[in-house]
Amino acid sequence: MSLTLIHTAEVHRATFEALRDRIAPGAVLRHVVRADWLARAQGGIDGALTAEITEEIAAAGGKVLCSCTTLGPVAGAAGAIRIDQPMMQAAAEAGGAVMLAYCLRSTEGPSLALLRHEMAAAGNNSAVVPLFLGQHWPLFEAGDGAGFAHALAASLREAILAGQPGCVVPDCVVLAQASMAGAAEVLGDLGVPVLSSPALALRAGLAV
Repeated sequence: MSLTLIHTAEVHRATFEALRDRIAPGAVLRHVVRADWLARAQGGIDGALTAEITEEIAAAGGKVLCSCTTLGPVAGAAGAIRIDQPMMQAAAEAGGAVMLAYCLRSTEGPSLALLRHEMAAAGNNSAVVPLFLGQHWPLFEAGDGAGFAHALAASLREAILAGQPGCVVPDCVVLAQASMAGAAEVLGDLGVPVLSSPALALRAGLAV
């Protein structure tokens, strides 16, 4: 088994190598890291960037997984697996309201659109509750993975457990970006399922 992964941060290489060793030892992963693509996408994905992403996926010559949520729609249109699709499908099929936590504004549109698509396909008419946690993104950019995960977890606990009157209490939380996955491990006692994308996406990519 082999799979090409397109990342926009070098840290994801180690994350997926570790997951591969646990999920499918012996599978071959080829990593393409393009941090510049995410930077360029913050103002919108133009034709030139779309062409570069499409060409990279075509050149891979096999199955491709895009680990960047912002680039997901373009990568998916070019034939790649969107990292968040298996997670969004699982959340939608579980039923009930879903809280979508994310840290980049460029992720908001693609993530909401995909989640709502999957919920419609699953016949889930419950609410979608967006939660922007961009205040914690500098921790990820600084390489403080543990601090980032705990900061996300603290904000999610506050949003769910100390919710405001009239607010929808979610039945499930999805962490929109692969970089946020560490928070799921910290929130094991939350009482609400917290889904992250890397393991689900790698299983789909390797058909495990």
